[in-house]
Amino acid sequence: MCMDEWRFLKLEVDDAFMNMAVDEAILSARIANMVPNTVRFYGWKPSAVSIGRFQEVFNEIHVENCKKHGVDIVRRITGGGSVYHDHVGEITYSVVVRESDLGFKDVASTYSIICKGLIEAAKTLGITADFNPGDPKKCPNVTINRRKISGSAQSRRKRTLLQHGTFLLDTDLEKMFTFLRVPWAETCMEVIPIAEKRLTSVREELGTSVPPEEACQALVQGFQETFETRFTDGKLTNHEQELAKKLCGGKFATDRWTFEGKCPNRACVLP
Repeated sequence: MCMDEWRFLKLEVDDAFMNMAVDEAILSARIANMVPNTVRFYGWKPSAVSIGRFQEVFNEIHVENCKKHGVDIVRRITGGGSVYHDHVGEITYSVVVRESDLGFKDVASTYSIICKGLIEAAKTLGITADFNPGDPKKCPNVTINRRKISGSAQSRRKRTLLQHGTFLLDTDLEKMFTFLRVPWAETCMEVIPIAEKRLTSVREELGTSVPPEEACQALVQGFQETFETRFTDGKLTNHEQELAKKLCGGKFATDRWTFEGKCPNRACVLP
């Protein structure tokens, strides 16, 4: 494991399009060796639904409900399934790292290593969590008594890895399935009893809410222990900021990317 200091970007809140643009900008900068390995925390405002790179929007999301309630829809560059991101109910993390610095062996092992940071964070908060390796249809995740508290997805380019995912502080299942589509269900209320058996949160496990600042500190501690490194507080470089703005307006916020998965212009197709 790499002992060099990693850059840490403190929790910031932005819309879905800029959030995804920043993650890709960091990945591009890391590939070019312009920045160190980076861990970033962020939130979503307004709330949003993100879909996996190769998913069909109308199969996964109640698009009209999202428009009605002002919920953003964004396509990720990572795989995995559709996710509802509540603006107060979660912390989203991203890790951008050279595969060699993780002691890369295979996809499963990198998920396991990074998710260990989430498991250690949960432990700091007083919760015992486990790594779930997933299956061919579902990405690995972190569970508590088989109920998911964190889901993640990955993208790889030129031996550099982006993994980002959720850490659920609280859940509102009725709200969640107002926006996420379940093909067999006619109403969101049909989904809730099943979802209650498959999802959990920090508040549900502890019986009390945990401030985002406390959860962030637990995540910092968990990731530092897992990566055997120290974090140095940092900020985006000017290059990353400019690239993120370009990717936000020219890619992630466009209907062509969201609904077709295609970049509107070649300038937004990064290596």
